[in-house]
Amino acid sequence: TRELRRGGQVYVLFNDVDRMPTFIDEITQLMPNARIAMAHGQMPERELERVMRDFYHQQYNILVSTTIIETGIDIPNANTILIYRADKFGLAQLHQLRGRVGRSHHKAYAYLFTPNKEVLSNDAIKRLEAIARHDQLGSGFALASQDLEIRGAGELLGHEQSGQMQEIGFELYTQLLDKAVRAYRRGDVPSLEDTTDNCEVDLGIAALIPDDYLPDVSARLVLYKRLNAATDQDALHQLQVEMINRFGLLPEACKNLFAIMHMKQTALTLGIHKIEANAAQIKLHFLAKTSIDPLKLIQLIQQQPKIYKLDGPNKLKWSGDLTLTTERLMAVDTLLKQLSAP
Repeated sequence: TRELRRGGQVYVLFNDVDRMPTFIDEITQLMPNARIAMAHGQMPERELERVMRDFYHQQYNILVSTTIIETGIDIPNANTILIYRADKFGLAQLHQLRGRVGRSHHKAYAYLFTPNKEVLSNDAIKRLEAIARHDQLGSGFALASQDLEIRGAGELLGHEQSGQMQEIGFELYTQLLDKAVRAYRRGDVPSLEDTTDNCEVDLGIAALIPDDYLPDVSARLVLYKRLNAATDQDALHQLQVEMINRFGLLPEACKNLFAIMHMKQTALTLGIHKIEANAAQIKLHFLAKTSIDPLKLIQLIQQQPKIYKLDGPNKLKWSGDLTLTTERLMAVDTLLKQLSAP
């Protein structure tokens, strides 16, 4: 009544074609002055087109329809939708249907009608709670994530509806899958112990993009992802230049971040999977398949036994005063250059 009084239009979603005429009679008794039309997918194409055109031109002010309106034309004058048995619809479908209204400057209303909670399934209750909670602009991604959580992500290559991907997250799952496929193509057996595509660097210093340098959280996340995806020194340099052009000179923590990313790339080429440093020492952890000549390590230890030592079968330890951040970065960089020199 509120919507019709202002000259607006209403969608009534009733997803049962057989019972639709009876349902329209009930609405007619409630709203005797309303002009009601019916639309569903079993109607002849021309008739359906005529009904939608007439509704668009406001010859009807209530449209009782099935989910056929889900991807229909925009009706700016329709700003109220009533969804009968909303518990029967998926989360994405409800979000799409809700988007049929609110296409103009008028405040829009979406009413979801369901039976009592006692007869609803747990998943239906979760869906309805999610659609009620995420009612702000741009909530589509949050709803998609919740939908994935409710239904279970499943296995990309299997028949299970919930599995390893749900346990470890989509991105890590795809990384592990990609690593396994590449290993099989090389003729190797994939192993979770294989960390050749990553190097952990812990220098005990601030290395990040500060929020006072770049306040936008989304932009920071995008840049972190691009940093992680940079495959060579040129890509890192181009990204560094781009950030300076867009946001200004890099703060100290940001410079440290780029320095560490450079170290990671150098370390990976050498077969180093972990670098640790503190105020007194540097430790390099080597993979079983390292490209560093063992004779070079022996020569370093023999020439400067107080500085260089082997710490177990796969660790090299460098000792010295590294209290200052700049000294620590420079010492690690110099050590990596020594080991990579021919």
